[in-house]
Amino acid sequence: MSAPDTGRSILAGLIGHGVGPSLTPPMHELEGTRHGMRYIYRSIEFAGGEDSLDELGQLLAMAQRLGFNGLNITFPAKQNIIPLLDELGPSAVMIGAVNTVVFDDGAAIGHNTDVTGFKASIDDALAQTRCGHVVLVGSGGAGSAVAHALVMRGVESLQVVDVDAQKSAALAASVHAAHDFSIGQATPAQLPELLTQADGVVNATPFGMAHHPGTPFDPDLLLPRHWVADVVYRPVDTALLLAAQRRGCLTISGLGMAMHQAADAFEIFTGETANRSSMLNDLNALITAESLPPRAALHR
Repeated sequence: MSAPDTGRSILAGLIGHGVGPSLTPPMHELEGTRHGMRYIYRSIEFAGGEDSLDELGQLLAMAQRLGFNGLNITFPAKQNIIPLLDELGPSAVMIGAVNTVVFDDGAAIGHNTDVTGFKASIDDALAQTRCGHVVLVGSGGAGSAVAHALVMRGVESLQVVDVDAQKSAALAASVHAAHDFSIGQATPAQLPELLTQADGVVNATPFGMAHHPGTPFDPDLLLPRHWVADVVYRPVDTALLLAAQRRGCLTISGLGMAMHQAADAFEIFTGETANRSSMLNDLNALITAESLPPRAALHR
């Protein structure tokens, strides 16, 4: 039975480089249909060249002029867009990056649902279990959201591992400024020792993606007592998670973060409560369809 037509029309979009294969548009449109909305979500390619700030400003202004309700922002524009906005919500101020923009009474307001999305996925997976002592591998954009989310969830200690000491230091400063919490900074060579003392480990690097195969560290370092999370969700079962499962670890795929950040953005755009279990089912179905031959996917 289809949802009744509410008469509402929502126009949203995704700005970023290489966004054609994104599953965000169908996730939003399917959820909009459940709410009885005429929901249109379009991908908007962003070249990100030398004049990227000018181009980004033009795209933002054009979306506002065309009546978009909001935009999602992805690589490489999450930080570049900040000076173009009228206001930042608390999550965007905390992270120093924006992945969601809503147009409200002529103002462009930036939010960050990556941090809330990861925290919600950890809440789902760990329930009442404490995070404990955690090692975070990667201090880029995803790593920043993960670090803030873990501190918000009450992590006892957090060690950030990255080959780029400057990025790690910047993340440590950001977390300290936002939460008055000190995180450790380490190199990959220190991982074996760190993991002997850790309860959990999070991969916030591109390792595990289809075009970046492999693991961010030797999975033989994992112990059965570790919980292991990955921000990568295509594929759902990354090489790291598969290795962790073989060692008896609790594993947390990137699906939860992907769904929750999209659900948070949907709620910001529409003011309505997202059906998160249905959105997760949609995301699983979309990923499954990608792996099917074209004719099989067509007849699902």
